[in-house]
Amino acid sequence: MSQSIFRRTPKPKYDVVLIGGGIMSATLATLLHEFDPNLDIAVFERLGRFAKESTAAWNNAGTGHSAFCELNYTPQKEDGSIDISKAESIAEQFEISKQFWSYLIDKNYIDKPEEFINTCPHMSLVFGEKDADYLEKRYLTMKESPLFAGMKFSEDHSQLREWIPLIMRKRNESEKMAASRMEIGTDVNFGALTRKMAKHLTEDSNVEVFLYHEVKDIDPREDGKWEMMIKDRIHSHRQEVLADFVFIGAGGYALPLLESSDIKESEGYGGFPVSGEWLVTHNPEMVAQHEAKVYTQATVDAPPMSVPHLDLRIIDGEKALLFGPFAGFSSKFLKEGSYLDLPESVNFKNIKSLFGAWWHNIPLTKYLIQQVAMTKAQRIQHLREFVKDAKEEDWELKVAGQRVQIIKKDEKYGGKLEFGTEVVVNKSGTIASLLGASPGASTAAFAMLNVLERCFPEKMNSEWREKLLEIIPSYGQKLAENRELTEKVRARSKEKLSLKM
Repeated sequence: MSQSIFRRTPKPKYDVVLIGGGIMSATLATLLHEFDPNLDIAVFERLGRFAKESTAAWNNAGTGHSAFCELNYTPQKEDGSIDISKAESIAEQFEISKQFWSYLIDKNYIDKPEEFINTCPHMSLVFGEKDADYLEKRYLTMKESPLFAGMKFSEDHSQLREWIPLIMRKRNESEKMAASRMEIGTDVNFGALTRKMAKHLTEDSNVEVFLYHEVKDIDPREDGKWEMMIKDRIHSHRQEVLADFVFIGAGGYALPLLESSDIKESEGYGGFPVSGEWLVTHNPEMVAQHEAKVYTQATVDAPPMSVPHLDLRIIDGEKALLFGPFAGFSSKFLKEGSYLDLPESVNFKNIKSLFGAWWHNIPLTKYLIQQVAMTKAQRIQHLREFVKDAKEEDWELKVAGQRVQIIKKDEKYGGKLEFGTEVVVNKSGTIASLLGASPGASTAAFAMLNVLERCFPEKMNSEWREKLLEIIPSYGQKLAENRELTEKVRARSKEKLSLKM
């Protein structure tokens, strides 16, 4: 049993220090411990529980992002064709996560997969002739890929009523609508999954876990090691800890910690915090009529993360419906952060990037202001585009997680907003950080393998290789180019994760 349960203070030196108790750190700690059980690893989490920020169930949509329904991953090119390359990449990344979770189940490191993942069809829904034509072209292109085999498409109202009866209530038969559907989509409680991994790390490994411990500063030493100031938030005690390798998986706080490391690769990065809200209903009659995640097109000037969607959620065995997200603004970088986070993040190295990104995204600023000013009644009006007879009393507002969108240096504009997930690694591969939001948690295993490939390349290609292929059987192969392998990988994941499809 791990000493982390009993140890009150950290040791002065570790091989590896992971900052943050979300799905990224839990995934990386698990992988490293599997590759080398003798590594001295410590995880520092500033709150009293793993997965309380972005990874928490209600702080994200729980979509197992596999590009089945997210239309922003499949742009239409100037010649009218559909580019599905990004969709295929994200679908492959989610399959890597499923293989990793299947391995954890197989080894009895975690159990009861139904507590964190459930089958939930993913659908794209569009309105009007133009978008219906686009969706049909998208479907015809995607269904030829092994990753999207089995995708369905329909413009027929009777078929749509079978798929999404709640949305089709009180619809005019003459309304032009089209939808695509993938039966093998999933709803994922990333918080429950992360806590299962954390329980395994704490009880059945030599990884040391420290809750209520916050890393305040990271400084490089001449010998290549990293010196961190750790604050015990319960006892107000501070101490220095050394590490050979550091991973910053601290959500919104990753950016200021990365900047404190003074690595060249962090220069010019800035962050723009965006909060959000969901409309949620637990009304059993409504929930019974909507067993899918349904995404549509983003409105004009809306960021990709604000694509409207109506989702089934399964959290702690209870079903609910979620609609949104509605964007908000807070200067905090974490839900339980400080209002000074944004102003304190501005410095001479990133102010040009920040100003450039703002100046060239004024429509986005206007959009956020409009979203923040919305009343609940106005949000319900947006919901009625999906659910015609939605009643305000059936829905409650729930605050979602805090996201920090990446701002990067850009030669043309000074700075630009990035809406994806990005790994930043220094030249020597001794410190890495994860920045950004969606698809985020869904691709945690892929992202952390990317960290290991860049920071431990020799080990990944030699002594860790056999274990790596045991954990991720498809590693190094393109599922998009191998139908047989895709089917084999998915069949195993379906069995191990107790999925219906």
